Amino acid sequence: QVVESCVAAAGYSVGEFAALVFAGALGFAEALYAVKVRAEAMQKASEAVPSGMLSVIGRQEANYKFACLEARKHCESLGIENPVCEISNYLFPDSRVIAGHLQALKFLQENARKYYFTRTNMLPVSGAFHTRLMEPAVQPLAEVLKSVEIQKPVVCVYSNVDGKKYMHSKHIEKLLVKQVVSPVMWEQTMHSVYERKQGTEFPHTYEVGPGKQLGAVLKKCNLKAWKQYNHVDALEDEEAAET
Repeated sequence: QVVESCVAAAGYSVGEFAALVFAGALGFAEALYAVKVRAEAMQKASEAVPSGMLSVIGRQEANYKFACLEARKHCESLGIENPVCEISNYLFPDSRVIAGHLQALKFLQENARKYYFTRTNMLPVSGAFHTRLMEPAVQPLAEVLKSVEIQKPVVCVYSNVDGKKYMHSKHIEKLLVKQVVSPVMWEQTMHSVYERKQGTEFPHTYEVGPGKQLGAVLKKCNLKAWKQYNHVDALEDEEAAET
């Protein structure tokens, strides 16, 4: 009943492929193959440059873009050409993930107080995903998506790239490729999904899969929407079926 009455879906980063499969836009096997190609290409791009991702919680005064600019200037002073340091994920108010050259991220950690960052934490990933350092991964994914049949989704799916609904199959193909080198606009997506007239009830929201991180983010973005939130752990369901 929940599946049949669903009106919208969204997925975080690679989870967007799952959302599109759920909405009937992509076949499961084709999506799995596209994800495999995407992952291998992004890993290869990661190995080319020592880079990473830094989770940041900032005060209201924090200017993330200015901090990134100064970090890039620092890298240039070290002799790094065309350094990368930019926001790669918008999570919730006062929380961002910044990605780029490791030297830039180290500079931000060392100067956290100057930029009004209250907490910084290096993420356990191998590269600067959702930045231009992932450009070598664009073409391999684009080629796969050209060969895959993409349908118009039967329920609304919101894109990470701009937080708006996908309109048609070509739109999906274009933005899935762009997503690799663009920041994940998750906070903006949450605002788009739950935008409604005052007094309108919020829908039930289900996070499917391991962990409740997206639920925690929703709570920070929209407390009223979060009150209708539920978590479904797919692994638990599989284990129950096996026993």
